[in-house]
Amino acid sequence: MIRALTGFSTRNPWKVIALWAVIGMFLTLLSQALVYRVTETQSGDFLPAKYDSAAALKIAEERFGVQPDANAVTVLVAREDGKPLTGPDHRRVGAVAEKLGRQRVEMPEPKEDAPAFLTEDHSQTPEVSPAMVAPDRDFELLSVQLTGNSTDPGLHDLYRAFREEAKDEFAEAGMRTGFTGGLADLVDTGDAEENTEKVVGILMVGLIVLINILVFRSVLAAFVPLLAVVIIGGAAAGAVVGAAMLTGIKLDPSTPSMISVVLIGIGVDYFLFLLFRFREQLRAHPDAPARTISGEVSARVGTAITSAALTIVAAFATLGIATFGQFRVLGPAIAVAVLVMLLASLTLMPALLAVTGRKMFWPSRSLKREPRPGAAARVGDLVARRPFTLVLASVALLGALAAGLVGIRMDFGQTTGEQDTPAATTAAEISRTLPAGVSDPTTVYVTAKEGRTLTAEGIGALPKALAEVKGVGQVGKTALNGDRSAARIDLYLTADTQSQQARDLVSGPVRDTVAHHTPAGTEAHVGGTAAIFADISTAVDHDLKIVFPVAAALIALILLVLLRSLLAPAILMIAVGLGFAATLGASALVFQHLLDKPGVNFVLPLVLFLFVVALGTDYNILISDRIREEMEHPGPARAAVARAVRHTAPAIATAGVVLAASFGSLGVNSNPGTQQIGFATALGIMLSAFVLSIVLVPALAAILGRSTWWPVRPGRAHGRRHAEPMASRPHHDREAVH
Repeated sequence: MIRALTGFSTRNPWKVIALWAVIGMFLTLLSQALVYRVTETQSGDFLPAKYDSAAALKIAEERFGVQPDANAVTVLVAREDGKPLTGPDHRRVGAVAEKLGRQRVEMPEPKEDAPAFLTEDHSQTPEVSPAMVAPDRDFELLSVQLTGNSTDPGLHDLYRAFREEAKDEFAEAGMRTGFTGGLADLVDTGDAEENTEKVVGILMVGLIVLINILVFRSVLAAFVPLLAVVIIGGAAAGAVVGAAMLTGIKLDPSTPSMISVVLIGIGVDYFLFLLFRFREQLRAHPDAPARTISGEVSARVGTAITSAALTIVAAFATLGIATFGQFRVLGPAIAVAVLVMLLASLTLMPALLAVTGRKMFWPSRSLKREPRPGAAARVGDLVARRPFTLVLASVALLGALAAGLVGIRMDFGQTTGEQDTPAATTAAEISRTLPAGVSDPTTVYVTAKEGRTLTAEGIGALPKALAEVKGVGQVGKTALNGDRSAARIDLYLTADTQSQQARDLVSGPVRDTVAHHTPAGTEAHVGGTAAIFADISTAVDHDLKIVFPVAAALIALILLVLLRSLLAPAILMIAVGLGFAATLGASALVFQHLLDKPGVNFVLPLVLFLFVVALGTDYNILISDRIREEMEHPGPARAAVARAVRHTAPAIATAGVVLAASFGSLGVNSNPGTQQIGFATALGIMLSAFVLSIVLVPALAAILGRSTWWPVRPGRAHGRRHAEPMASRPHHDREAVH
């Protein structure tokens, strides 16, 4: 199958390239236009119905008409001279608010030239209602509701239009305004980080190009992989969005960006694996047709790439068994994207090699001269001469980093980093006078059983008891729905609703109080941001205990089948296990102990397990495949290991740096959790590449020799030809890869 795909692609390269170009451009446009129609921004909707906050969300939608995509914005209105609001001021505020609630806000024309039929029009009449007045009458708060996907740039433009309109209306009345809340904070943070994200993106691309130029000293080798990965990435994103549209599955907003980061990393990695082997064979066979060599190289390396990609697919596919919806859709989505990248690695990439041939490495003259032994050759010789020493040193390093796991704590906080944005300034002004949770209340929903009706007096004991809970700054009035079958009680917490303190408060004292003071014949549920994330932490903890062992077992099974050995998969799993423990321990040392954070982000263990174990296994499979190939030739096993490291280490090192840079770009994000993921994943990839794949795994293979592949020892089958018939024995010993 692999040889058939690569063979067809190298025989018909222009057809394959044209097909990928058309498909890539079409699916890229499709994904950009439709991605916001298949994403779900409300985290609570990803929770199973059995959780308390999910039940509360359902009541809010069914009994109180709350729209699932409603976005609350809190508007602060105060006098421009800073004096307390007077009676006439309150009347003017009310009049302007009523006017804003009647005016339809038109969504501005999108900046992108997307087809009109693919652009969703978010024009609407906002719901504007008074919320509360500060105790010292310094300001009045209004609650505004805008519906739509909070990540859609179209809704962002609509919010900006409403914001400017509200500012102008209140300015005419002699008032100043401030805006805060989820949507306002999201837009302001995005505006503040827009330039940073652009600069980081340019630097990341520049770094990848620079690394390729330094390694290959070639123009085409520097740019072709990146351009190919961009086309493939667009096709993969379109495939995921299309599948979501067809199945009705909602994606998490972070899924598209996560797919982009993953595909840039592994796509460039796979292309580099092909380029290094292609250059090696062109040097060894200067008279052979480049197209023939590209076919043989693609078939041989394609086997390792397929093994690596299937391992990643298996690891992420296990997220499909998670209970938390964000995990359940993220895993299969990335698995689909990786399968698209695998298909391109066996078709588009070989076709590009066939078309460019030796010109791929122009203007470098490295193909025409005998290369000198480089650092990779010296490392290979060291591994062969002192394997025991290197194993002990590697284990000592990884063990020292893993020591950070002692006392590790999970941080379930969701607060963003320090941002000097208008929304943050407004929130700070409000919190100096009112409870921090005033713009994002925690809500208790009470429903009557068996067709009964509720009265505010009948459930009056519950809000009184909640008002006595330490950490509840204020309790709103009890609101009944139209048929009095349900009641809503808003709680304004003194802590930021996205903080760990708020989660502890809601999951503990608040829910305990609700359980003990809910009137007979009724049922009560606690909802809101703090309650949702408290339940998410429980769901994630449950999923980690299931996904970890299932993913590990599946990866081990795949390695067992692909490597056709019992011992080699055990070696690789132990190695990546050490790498995972070292990476997570190092993250705890840096963030929890050195930077004095509350702990490591609660999703970090799962993200590291999937990315570091799955992607790190790529490099282990590549080096293992080359070690076995070299051991199929007669001669000492340690010499075979030295040759394998000599030829493969440059590809692994280059790919590791590129992949680490790709993930490291997340470290400049304002969100502390994303910063941790960026740092930890980059560190894990570097450890996987430079410690596990280049040193530890080859050193263990040097110690065990051909027994590594027990029960099938490759040395006994050296007469068998593998998928590179033109590769002759002598060049393995004389050639180095730069």
